[in-house]
Amino acid sequence: MSENPATPETDVARADAPAADGPEARAQAPATTAPAPQPPVAQEDTRLGATAASAAMPRRGEPMFPDGTGPAADPAGSHHERRIRSFQPRRSRVSPSQADALRRLWPKWGRDIDGLARIDLDEFFDGRPVVLEIGFGMGEATAQMAAADPDTGILGCDVHTPGQGNLLALAERNGLSNIRVANGDAIILLREMLAPGSLAGLRVFFPDPWPKKRHHKRRLIQPEFVSLASTRLAPGALVHCATDWEPYAEQMLEVLSAAPTLENLHPSYAPRPDFRPLTKFEGQGLDKGHVVHDLMFRRLG
Repeated sequence: MSENPATPETDVARADAPAADGPEARAQAPATTAPAPQPPVAQEDTRLGATAASAAMPRRGEPMFPDGTGPAADPAGSHHERRIRSFQPRRSRVSPSQADALRRLWPKWGRDIDGLARIDLDEFFDGRPVVLEIGFGMGEATAQMAAADPDTGILGCDVHTPGQGNLLALAERNGLSNIRVANGDAIILLREMLAPGSLAGLRVFFPDPWPKKRHHKRRLIQPEFVSLASTRLAPGALVHCATDWEPYAEQMLEVLSAAPTLENLHPSYAPRPDFRPLTKFEGQGLDKGHVVHDLMFRRLG
């Protein structure tokens, strides 16, 4: 996902991407005579031990999971074309608990988007219908929706390593067996690794709006994307998007309404459904006076 500004992507920013901002910049604390309080991550490092801490933060240029036990930095590698992407690649710090969850749970519940083979969703989700969520941030809302609907599988697609680890940890902690995580480019996932008509739904919540006009081409919800995604949706599948950026909401409505395979379930925007949890990012937007728009479309038979 990821599309969400709160869900940064991979390790090194692309040269053509705008400069990253956010929590990556950290100031060093001034030296004092009294012991300085440890930040939360440092406290966690102490609890989990030096081995887990060092595993969470490899040296610059080294892969985080060199033994293949966790998500790859660039799973598609050179297998697929380089193109303008809708996400901004960068990676923030992975905590020891997130790294631990990835090492233990990734082999069972994770899948790299390498584009080399299709995913058998029936086998991966034990026969449940599957909804694809593109861009899940730190995974709190995804975990809430999975808990509220245990008979539906959620395939969360993102490239934000801390969020991947956090979502897997939440799934384990809350006994959620209907969550799986896909690491990499959602376009390659849809085009190369999912069978036609295999999805019961698609969710895109608060994708990066790319507000500058010259970056609009990076927005995920474009006619080409909707055309591709529609081929992977089963008849009756629900497409649910949400954004707090008014111009992007207008573009979403225009693009989705023009898709011949989709029908709007409402005259225009949809009322906010109770089953979509309020996310931290959404709350920040509301605090700034942003208006949140939901869009709900159904795949025609």
